[in-house]
Amino acid sequence: MRKKDVKRNLLDHSEAKVNLLGEYINRYLNIICNDGYTPSIEVYDLFCGAGKYEDGGEGSPLVIMRAVKDVHFKNVAKRDLTTKMNAHFNDVDAEKIANVEKSIRELNLYYADFGTLDFSSIDYEEYLKKLIPHLKTLGKSKAFVFIDPYRYKNIRTQQIRDLMSNGKTECLLWLPTQFMYRFEKNGTPTALKDFIEEIVPFEEWKPSTNVWDFVEQLKYGFQQKVGTQYYVETFTIQKDNNTVYCLFFFTSHIKGFEKMLESKWEIDTEHGKGWDYTGNQPSLFHAQKTNPLAEALKTYLREKPRTNGEIYEFTLRQGYLPKHTVEVFTDWQNSGQLEVTPNDQSRIQRGWFYINYKRYDKEFSKVTFRLK
Repeated sequence: MRKKDVKRNLLDHSEAKVNLLGEYINRYLNIICNDGYTPSIEVYDLFCGAGKYEDGGEGSPLVIMRAVKDVHFKNVAKRDLTTKMNAHFNDVDAEKIANVEKSIRELNLYYADFGTLDFSSIDYEEYLKKLIPHLKTLGKSKAFVFIDPYRYKNIRTQQIRDLMSNGKTECLLWLPTQFMYRFEKNGTPTALKDFIEEIVPFEEWKPSTNVWDFVEQLKYGFQQKVGTQYYVETFTIQKDNNTVYCLFFFTSHIKGFEKMLESKWEIDTEHGKGWDYTGNQPSLFHAQKTNPLAEALKTYLREKPRTNGEIYEFTLRQGYLPKHTVEVFTDWQNSGQLEVTPNDQSRIQRGWFYINYKRYDKEFSKVTFRLK
């Protein structure tokens, strides 16, 4: 059986990758277009590829433009004025750029009312030299940058940090973690050593026991490098038992971080770890399996009492959604393990935990949680 050519066909893991991109970019564009104060959104795809593959699969440029079109016409139906969505597609291969432009036109994925649409064929590092200073001039506008490199040797965390330095840019980075892990295990090549060294001193890097451990080390390294003012999350795509790929998401805004997590969990039942919480109810497997979020929350609360705002941010940084923590807290409250105390004169209804962005932004210390 002839193997699929990655350059001409959309492989299974790439399809999962663009599915996540589509889930998130649709949410992201819709939220920003309706926030009432953002005049435009700049969307960049820096290694956009050919757009449409021989097997009919659609790559990131077409997924992005379908989201732009969908959000635009939904908003037009609700009101006359819409936020401009300007799309920028780049690939060092001029032939691929020509194919992307052709596909977008043929599929009617662009109308002038959306915003601007431009194409370029420039080396990634050269493109960044122009893009990073430009992002600092956006004013009230926002930006989203998708980086899906052919090779990872030129990707640096400092580039991601510089892209986000305006406080209004989010980045989604695809890395071939399976191959990187395999190289680490079989003798680290110079390109991988340099990549790791830029994140953490290479002598501090511990040999990974499996690809999942490798991904977690990368995530931790990225988080340490970019700093706590930014948020980092992963989305792993498992093709089979021995093949795992990963997307890394970076943002400076916690609301955008939550929306990415929502997108991740939307398709997690098929491609991710799923949500499994048995609580205190006895089950055949309960004694053998613990819930990672529940264990993390216990450790966090044992250190000291925490406010609803702290729990909201902690939950997201663990890669979970507020509804997951609410499920755990409801179980603990019902079993008498959790105490919820109001920090003002208001009465707190049982089962209300105030773990959401609105409370985080306006009432960070509405209530305090303690383990009994």
